[in-house]
Amino acid sequence: MPMQESGEMYLETIYVLLQGSACVRAIDVGERMGFSKPSVSRAVGLLKREGLIVTDSQGCISLTEAGEERAKRIYERHTVLSKLLCNLGVDEKTAQEDACRIEHYISDATFEAIKAHMRAYGGKL
Repeated sequence: MPMQESGEMYLETIYVLLQGSACVRAIDVGERMGFSKPSVSRAVGLLKREGLIVTDSQGCISLTEAGEERAKRIYERHTVLSKLLCNLGVDEKTAQEDACRIEHYISDATFEAIKAHMRAYGGKL
């Protein structure tokens, strides 16, 4: 089922935070994204219902296998698109912001074509 952009942003944020911490709580997600506690609580509930995250008794959020797969896909899109835009001469801040918007809407076919082009002409992904 297609996920809304906001759900993907939450998953990506949780994934990134988990790279640097064994325990990520809803408050960490809210601080990173600049969202209120009620907004984060609602999103966490939705992601749980979709089977993408679980929380333990301490409130630590973990990605399920399906959640991690989806989060990795979103994060890969973000990093590849950011690199592409920087390679085109876009400043890093703008490239990051634009990649964050594009990553949610670009088709799989277009994204795969971008990766193939970058491999052939742009070096590392």
